Parts: sequence; structure tokens; C-alpha cells
Amino acid sequence: MRTLLHFFLFMMTINLIQLYFEAIPVQSRCDEDQQSLLLRLKETFIFNSSRSSKLIYWNSSTDCCSWAGVRCTDGLVTRLDISGESISGPIHQSFAKLQSLSVLILDDNDISAPVPGFFANFSSLTSLSLRGCNLYGTFPEEIFQVTTLQEVDLSDNPRLQGSLPEFLNNGSLQYLDLSSSKFSGFLPKSIGNLKMLSELDLSGCNFTGSIPNSVANLTQLNFLELSLNSFNSPIDSIHWENLVNLEFLELYSNLLHGSIPLSLFSLPVLKDLILSQNQFSGQLPEFANISSNLLWNIDLSGNYLEGPIPTSIFNLRGLLWLQLSSNHFSGFPFNGPQQPKNLFFLDLSNNNLLDDYNGSSPTSSSFLQIYNLVLSSNKLRAFPDFLRNQSRLTYLDLSENQIQGEIPNWIWKLNSLLALNLSYNSLTTLQGPLHNLTSNLLALDLRSNNLQGKIPLFLSSATYLDYSRNNFSSTIPADIGNFLPSTAFFSLSSNNLHGIIPPSICNVSGLVLDLSNNSLSGMIPECLTRLSVLNLRRNNLTGPIPDKFNEFCGLQTLDLSRNQIQGQFPKSLVNCTQLEVVNLGNNQITDTFPCLLKNISTLCVLVLRSNKFYGRIGCPEANGTWPMLQIIDLAYNNLSGEIAGTSLTTWKAMMVDKDGSPVHFEFSYHQVRRRGPISDYYGDAVTITSKGLEMDLVKIRNFFTLIDFSCNEFNGSIPEEMGEFKSLHVLNLSCNAFTGEIPSSFGNMRVLESLDLSKNNLSGQIPPQLANLTFLSFLNLSNNQLVGRIPTSTQFSTFPKASFAGNKGLWGPPLTADDKAGLPVPPAASNESRQSSGHEINWDLISVEIGFVFGFGVAIGSLAFYKRWRNWYYKATLNIIFKMFPQLHQRLGNRGRHVYINQRRRR
Repeated sequence: MRTLLHFFLFMMTINLIQLYFEAIPVQSRCDEDQQSLLLRLKETFIFNSSRSSKLIYWNSSTDCCSWAGVRCTDGLVTRLDISGESISGPIHQSFAKLQSLSVLILDDNDISAPVPGFFANFSSLTSLSLRGCNLYGTFPEEIFQVTTLQEVDLSDNPRLQGSLPEFLNNGSLQYLDLSSSKFSGFLPKSIGNLKMLSELDLSGCNFTGSIPNSVANLTQLNFLELSLNSFNSPIDSIHWENLVNLEFLELYSNLLHGSIPLSLFSLPVLKDLILSQNQFSGQLPEFANISSNLLWNIDLSGNYLEGPIPTSIFNLRGLLWLQLSSNHFSGFPFNGPQQPKNLFFLDLSNNNLLDDYNGSSPTSSSFLQIYNLVLSSNKLRAFPDFLRNQSRLTYLDLSENQIQGEIPNWIWKLNSLLALNLSYNSLTTLQGPLHNLTSNLLALDLRSNNLQGKIPLFLSSATYLDYSRNNFSSTIPADIGNFLPSTAFFSLSSNNLHGIIPPSICNVSGLVLDLSNNSLSGMIPECLTRLSVLNLRRNNLTGPIPDKFNEFCGLQTLDLSRNQIQGQFPKSLVNCTQLEVVNLGNNQITDTFPCLLKNISTLCVLVLRSNKFYGRIGCPEANGTWPMLQIIDLAYNNLSGEIAGTSLTTWKAMMVDKDGSPVHFEFSYHQVRRRGPISDYYGDAVTITSKGLEMDLVKIRNFFTLIDFSCNEFNGSIPEEMGEFKSLHVLNLSCNAFTGEIPSSFGNMRVLESLDLSKNNLSGQIPPQLANLTFLSFLNLSNNQLVGRIPTSTQFSTFPKASFAGNKGLWGPPLTADDKAGLPVPPAASNESRQSSGHEINWDLISVEIGFVFGFGVAIGSLAFYKRWRNWYYKATLNIIFKMFPQLHQRLGNRGRHVYINQRRRR
């Protein structure tokens, strides 16, 4: 018995071993010529070995059929996958010798070359994938004609051109992806011969003409995407009903027009229909004879559809997402039979919907029940009554309508409602009573209305409350903190609030507090140092900044600008290692430059303008200081001394890297984490001076950069290192005591839009390199000691005289007429020159005249009577001319030298 058991186990082991080896792909030993061919190919590749996971292991010591990315049959390479190997350079001619290839995958390399035509000679080729290879040129049409070809992927090659041929003999093609390329021309009618085609993606191309009727023959097609093309013919004549296997149809972002064919909605297995961003017009068809439980997503947004939406659309009982925004629809059947039971998202924003939904005592069963409803940017003037009966509604957006009057009390009693957006309407009051409400709202947006009276405090469970830009004119309630135990975002900015900030607000456990643009007074409560964002700008606050930032400080934005704050810069702010924005501008703070922040690497914005900061700005041991800095404004202070160029070289966000592209840096907006569906964010804002004008920069862009050191007492030369700020947009060094010349390196700041160096003691000429600043739209070099000709360029000719006024040594347009005779630069007038009276003898002038007559006589006499003197004079004069005009030396230097030598030989 035991012997039989052992025999049985032995046989099972043999079978398992056999099954194991059968599961392993058959790999025959590689032919020597195939191996040497692959090794030669590897030698031709330029690739990053540190990123390679395949090529780096190819070597002659192992069989090539075992190499990563290589598969063989009978010793011949049949599959080659070297995608993602960071290969650069063209497809080498050696590939032509791998004619046994059936699968070639070169995705995500940087080939940067045309596709060679020899692939058309690969008689066994079934799959060719060159996705994301930066190909260019014209793709050979004959490759599409390979009869064995099943898959072609040329997507994400935005420079690759080509057109589709007539498909005469290729009936095996199953997958064709040309998206995000420059393929163009007409779609061939023979595309209908591709009986096996299952996925067709021509998005992001330039195809023109109509979709051929033969597409209806593609009975195996289950995915069709023709987005971002330039089709300009209607599609209602196509026999879409024949595409019985089509599951996904995406025709978005084209120029398709005409009516939408009813047959599209009747495809038996269609799940996803996206026709957005086209030019479809007219009314939607009736869906009376259509019934589908599979079509779950319809997107018709961004067209010119009009009229009422037919009730029969609800015959599509499987609908989950219905997006009809940005059309001209005038009505929607919220009250109709056969409502879909699972409609999750309905977007009707940006239409012409009116108040057609107010009925008399509607029953809850007759109205559409929905989870998320967007009705923003319509013409609603009142709250639709059908909303009273919603039992599933979790998100409601009625923003940007014309709703007036009061907010009805019943809206707070929708138990399922979690997020409500009523912003940008004309609401004035909230219907009472508001006490003892049990609303479950987590997010409420009431900004930009005309709400008056007291601040509504009844949503104790809300995490997001935005009451900004209204007409609330009361004081902040003393017990406000008791109503905001879970609030993560609370804004009362831009109202008419007055009085003090009550200490109870310290009970707020939230992250963002915005009380800006009000008339609040008093001192800043010490407890507010525990927040993530504190914005109290544009109030009447006084006293010092609380110096209570502890070691656990998570502050990211501190904006106390435009108040009457005094005292010193808070030293404990050094504990806030996540700081991104510090704006203390327009206050009365007296202190030295805050070098204590030098190790906070996240700092992006530092504004200290219009205070009483003094001393130097250089910080000792400031290696790596502020690599993310993009805005620094120190204007209108008492800062002095020279600016060390080395202290500027750490501001990497204003520079570019070695390949000339801007240094990548992230400027994070403070995402407010909430459980509600509103995904709004807090955007930092700062007041800047650019192009001579003061403006509010709202939601600071992550590419805007500014340096403003104006109106201080800085002296010395302007650091040459400033020319490294190749990403800088605004530079203002005016109203200081800078000396020396304007650095020629400023010509490197190619994106500079505003440059103000006025009211300094700068000397020398205007560097001609400034003519390279083609984006410069504001320039002020006035009131300096500049001399010479103003550079001639199209850009400089657009600046007014005021840009150069107050520089007595400057000449040329726009200050003076162009000196076509090539006169020398007019000398700068001496600051000590005095005007002489009418009868006073000007001895300086007389001495100059006497000296000129005497010197002229000596010179002429010497030249006339002494040959050696004459030859020396000629040579010396020629050298002086060549030094003054180097270009003349290049053209006449040899000739002049020959003349001099010939004269010497003749002598």
C-alpha cells in the first residue's frame, strides 16, 4: 500500500514538473547572427545606463533569447520590447535585418526622427508600438498595408505627420491609435474593411471631412475616439446602428455640427457617449423607442443644443452621469415618468434655464431624485420648488444666477445635503428661525451676495464657511468660537465688520481664517498663532505681532499687511518652518532685516514694504537660503549698505537650470481638507507695484517673480549676479544710491517685463544687451548719470522720453534726433558749472581758444617739415581710430597697415 502511495506521489510530481515547464514560454537558443545583430544595435543606442532595466544586461556571455525584452522562436528574434529605456537617436538601419520580428515596442523613448519605411517589409509583423517617441516627419503609408498587422500605436507624437491609406487587404487590424499626432486628411471609406477593428483612437489629430458611412461595417468595434480633430461634416447620415459591439464612443473637441443622430443612443452595448466641445445644434431627439440599461455616461456639454430636454431621455434607465452644461437648453424634465433610479450627477450649468420648476404641491414620487445637481450660471430668479422633495441630494450648486431675496428655511432641512453653493447671486437675508436647526451641511458658500445684518452662526458641524464679499456690518460675536468647533475654513473678508477680534475665536480648530478687508481694530489675539493661514490684511489693527509661535507652529501664510501694527518682527516666527507667505507690508514695524527666516526653505513670498526696517539685508552663513523665493518686496524702508551678490545666488526659483528651462518649483496653494464635495481652495494674494502701477495679485501664480528694493538707502554697485534671474518678471531698484554701471548681465533676463532703475547715481552707457529684453513693456532709467547713445531696437523705440529723462549725457531717440553724421557723444554737463553774467570775461573759454591756436600751429608745422614726425603721427592716429571704431579695423586694418609699410619703404 505504501509503495502505491509513493508511486502515486511520484507521478503527481512528474506531472507538476511537466505543467511548470509547459507554462514557461518556449525559448530556443539564439542564432549567433541574431545575437551579434542585437549587440550591434545596443552599441548604436544612446541611453542612460542608470535608468536601463533591459539593455544594461545585454552581453555576449548569455543567450540573447534570455535577455530582457527579447523573445525568440526557432532561434530568431520575434519579439523586441525596449520601451522606457531612455534611448535617444534615430531608429538604426540594423533593425531592417530583424525581419523575423512580429512584435516591436519602442514606447517612451526619445527617437526624435522619422519612421523608416523598411518595417513594411516585415512579413510577420503583428504589432508596432512607437508611443511617445517624439517622432517627426511623415509616417510611411505602406506600413499600414502589412497584411499581418494587428496593432499600431503611434500616439503622443505631436510632430509626426501622415495620412491613412485605403485599407484594401488588411483585414486583421484590431487596434489603431494615432492620438495626439499630426495625422491629417480624410478618413478613407475603406476603413470599413477593417472587420476586426476593436479600438480606434484618432484624437488630437487634424483629420478633415466626414466620417465615412463604411464605418458602420465595423461590427467588432468596441472603442472609437475621434476627438480633437477638424471634422466639419454632419454625422447623422452614418449607419451607427451597425456598430453592435461599440462600448465607448468619444468624439469630443471637434468641429462636428448638425443634429445628434438618434441611432447613437440605441447601440445595444454602448456604455460611454462623449460628444462634448463640438458644434452640434438643434434639439435633442425623442427617445420614445429606445431603452437602455447599459448607457451610464452621456456628455453633450459645450455645444449649441437648444430647446427643452425631452422627458423620454429617462428611458435610458442606466444613466449615472449626465452632463449637458454650456448649451442653450431652456428646460429640463425634473417632473416626469420613468425617472432613472441611480442618477448620480447632473450638470445643467451655463444654459438658459428659467424658473419653470415651481409647481403646486408636487408629490415627491413625481420628481427626479438625484445625488449631485449643478444649476449654476443660468437665469434662475428663485429657488426651484422641486428641491423641497429631494431625499438623496448631497451637493447643490445654484451659484451665478439671479436669485434674489431671502434664503428659504427649508433648504437647511434637507437631511442628505452636505454642500451648498449659493455664491454670486443677489440674496439679502436668511429666513428665520435659525436656532435649533439640525442641518448636516459640511460646506456652505454664500460669498458675493448682498447679505446684511448679523453673521449667521448655526451650522456647528460645517467645516467650510465662506461669507466673504457681503454687507455684514455688525461686530464679530463674542462667542463665535463656540459655533465653529469643526471649521477648517472660515472667511468673513470684504464685509463691513468693526470692533475687535474676540478671543473666543481661538476655539476654532480650523486651518484657515480670513478676516481681511474689514474695519477691525484692537490687537491681534495671541492664540491666532496656531493657525495654518492667518489673513488680517486691510484692517485697523494696532499693537505688536504676538511673539507666541511655538515649536509646533504649522503656519504657512501670515498676511497682516495694511494695518497699523508696531513693534518688532516676531522672533518666534523662526519656529514656523512651513512658511510660504509672509506679508507685513504697510505697517510701522521697526527692526532689522529678518535673517532669522534664512533657513526656512519653503518661503515663496516676503513682503516688508512701507515699514521701518533698517540696516543691511545680507545674512551670514546664508547658504541655501530661500530656494523657492519668487516675490521679495522691501520697498520704502530704511535699509542701507551694499547688496552682496552671493546672497542672491540661492534664490533658485528666479533662475533657470543648465538647459535653459525655468527651474521647477512648486508653490502650493493651501488645500482645505473637507469631507464635503466642494473642492475650493484658499489662494494667497499680495499687493505689488509693477510697471509703475499698484495692483492686487490674487491667487499668486506659480510663475510670477518680483524683486522690489526701491526707496531705500542701498549703495554700491548693482550685483552682476542679478542677471542670473532669468525667470524674473519685475525688477525695481529705484530711489536708492546705487553707483557704477548697469550690469550687462541684465540682458539675460529675457522674460523681464518691468525694469525701474530711476533716481540713482548710475553712470556709463546703457548696455546694448538690454535691447534683447523683448518682453520689456516698462522701463525707467531717468534721473541718473548715464551717458552715450540710447540703444537702438524696436523695443527701446516704444518707450517715452520720461524713461530716459534726467540723464544729461544720454542722446538719441526718443530724447534727441538721431545723429546721422556720427557726431561724438555730447559731454555731460558738470554739476559745478555756473552761468556767467553778460559782461563777465570767460577766461576758461579764452584759454581754450588760445591753446587751440597754439597747438594747431605746432602740429601743422611739425607735419609739414618733418617726415619722421609725419609718419609717426599717421600711425598713432590710425591706432586711435581703430580703437574707437573696432569694426573699421576689421575692414581696413590690413589695408591701413599696408599703406603705412609702403610709405616707410618709399622713404
